[in-house]
Amino acid sequence: MTALGTTVRRDWQPVVTYSLIAVNVIVFAFSAKQTGSIENNMASYEVARFALSEQATLNGWWWTAVTSGFLHFGPIHLLVNMFTLYVFGRNVEQALGRARFGTIYAVSLLGGSAAVLWFGLENTITVGASGAIFGLIGAELVLYLKLKLNPTSLLVIIGVNVVASLTLSGISWLGHLGGFVTGVLVTAGFVYAPELLPKDRRTRQQVEALGWACAGVIAAVVVAAIAVRFGTFPGAQVYSLR
Repeated sequence: MTALGTTVRRDWQPVVTYSLIAVNVIVFAFSAKQTGSIENNMASYEVARFALSEQATLNGWWWTAVTSGFLHFGPIHLLVNMFTLYVFGRNVEQALGRARFGTIYAVSLLGGSAAVLWFGLENTITVGASGAIFGLIGAELVLYLKLKLNPTSLLVIIGVNVVASLTLSGISWLGHLGGFVTGVLVTAGFVYAPELLPKDRRTRQQVEALGWACAGVIAAVVVAAIAVRFGTFPGAQVYSLR
């Protein structure tokens, strides 16, 4: 996929993608060190308090909506997500640039958390970068359509992931769906919303401003949904995960 409206240097590198992979690996190393186990790296209070769960929400631990997106259940979960991030992250970062890519990733992560918080929190512990990664898959689908590329191969990948999300146990399909929808919306705001401007008076500054405005509105809605859920979640009791 070529860059959308930009020129990419030959020595260009997907710095944000590589940085996100590094952060996820570092967090996994931290969780394994805390528990003394690579396979059971979530089996400690210090680690579990950063996961998205009913108990954490009752405690008002709002940061879990973010930190849960950097935790993983074991090395296989980590490797699968990091490989997928590597594949899709490079494409989207190259096409949209680092700032837009980082925004899509961040807002999609929150979108996945919001979906879990509102519709799938009961008796679950949710971690993983897959909500944000599904946001990147959604972003790539929008870019395929914008660039008029054949999306068949991408749709097959999406279909396989949908089936896996709905049939395999232990997969947060709500997190995937929330991230995907958020990624689609933010990317559409970046690449399609500027077409609403009069073509004969459209400037680069207006195009960028409208795209960022759309991303800001979507981010604000997602953050508000998370804040409201933490503020009104049923039950006033605060208790420990121990």
